[in-house]
Amino acid sequence: MDSIATPFDAEFGLVADLVRSHAARDPAHPALVDATQTLSYGELDVLMDRIAASLQRDGVRPRETIAICAAASVHYAAVFLGALRAGVVVAPLAPGETARSLAGMLADAGAKRLFVDTSTAASFADAADAAPRIALDGSAAGVALASWLAPEGTPPAPVSPEPDWAFNIIYSSGTTGTPKGIVQPHSMRWAQVRRGGSAYGYGPEGTTLLATPLYSNTTLVVFLPTLAWGGTAVLMGKFNALDYLHLAERHRVTHTMLVPVQYQRLMAVPEFGRFDLASFRMKFCTSAPFAAALKADVLARWPGGLTEFYGMTEGGGSCALSAHEHPGKLHTVGQPMEGHDIRLIDDAGREVGHGEMGEIVGRSGSMMLGYHGQRAKTREAEWISPAGERYIRTGDVGRFDEEGFLTLMDRKKDMIISGGFNIYPSDLESVLREHAGVADVAVVGVPSEQWGETPVAFVVAAARGAPAEAEMLAWFNQRVGKTQRLAGLRYIDELPRSAIGKVLKRELRDRHAAAAAAKLSGAG
Repeated sequence: MDSIATPFDAEFGLVADLVRSHAARDPAHPALVDATQTLSYGELDVLMDRIAASLQRDGVRPRETIAICAAASVHYAAVFLGALRAGVVVAPLAPGETARSLAGMLADAGAKRLFVDTSTAASFADAADAAPRIALDGSAAGVALASWLAPEGTPPAPVSPEPDWAFNIIYSSGTTGTPKGIVQPHSMRWAQVRRGGSAYGYGPEGTTLLATPLYSNTTLVVFLPTLAWGGTAVLMGKFNALDYLHLAERHRVTHTMLVPVQYQRLMAVPEFGRFDLASFRMKFCTSAPFAAALKADVLARWPGGLTEFYGMTEGGGSCALSAHEHPGKLHTVGQPMEGHDIRLIDDAGREVGHGEMGEIVGRSGSMMLGYHGQRAKTREAEWISPAGERYIRTGDVGRFDEEGFLTLMDRKKDMIISGGFNIYPSDLESVLREHAGVADVAVVGVPSEQWGETPVAFVVAAARGAPAEAEMLAWFNQRVGKTQRLAGLRYIDELPRSAIGKVLKRELRDRHAAAAAAKLSGAG
């Protein structure tokens, strides 16, 4: 018997079209859920039409851009999807950025409309000449969404985006310098959603709990497949471990995306074992190093599979580790995904031999078009193979084992060169984590007159069992070679992290520099 063809058999398709087909098939099925309301597929499809028609009425043309800077909500998601239906590019901005950075991103994107809410409106107070604002929550932050929308039943003019059209612009960082807008095409998003059903079990009966923000690529890689395959997306506000567990149990959640620090906080909840999490099929993780011991704990106590993704927002090559299938490979990030070509190169851009360490570069059908308006930076992010093929550089150092599993060493920029020796902070962090008194740790390189650079550690002490700083430093330095010894160790209450869990090592270096300057000033 011949298999039944599905939309995902096509080489290219559109997420907005799939939402429409789900609405036609089962209009009452819940599509989006937040803390205050639920939108069915039928309601979402109608709202997407009204949003698309409103943008067209306002003169926003296909391939032009809108920006969204707000807390996650069903209206945020609907505006994102409605813009796609009009062929409009979406630039989701991080509310936690400074007003100056947000203004820079808004200008860089060339946004024709800005969607905000009460929580973010103040960040744009000085951007009076920026794009007209629409308030997603109906507040005074802008024109209320309800009054901005075209009347129900207003059909938008049909638009058929091409594979190389921009889908969204994700800003990787706006904290220093010029923000880099990563332009991801429709073809990249289609490649991500196509594999969702067969590989990870998405479908109409599935429910995904999203506890990371919608402006993050981390979230979009599960949000979009959930809706493309007809499932329900539950949008969580500010993450709280206990609240997450209650939501997961109440909604009978089947899928989720979390960053490592969220897994860490969830597994530390004393009541974790009391919650019924048997509905879970697959849990995902990405964005930051995921400790092998933590993976093992999740596998032991949380039902369902666990898949770790390694890759970049820029795309290129990605790896996946099905931790439940490879419990002996938890120290790795898995193998290259199907259709993904990953290679390792040295500082001169030459491929390294088997078993050697090198910078990770990758190529696949999921690759950014480039950094928006920044051709030079785009070229810097690319490696061209001897055959003339384009790869994306990750800036990470790694090594493949005999079975093709990739082990990450460190960010290339975080590698410490001390006295001519290469020191990988992750190696030092692993040793420190062996001590029962260490709950969390980050090692950074700081300037040294004698060695050029030298490593120092910032440690979050465990609730009990943490010795004095000098004693912990001595314990560590007795266990490593001379070139790896720490020059200093300092306890802090919490490691500074981004909204998606990445440790902000630059901030730790700045803290060390400020403390050293204060000490010098006091001595003077």
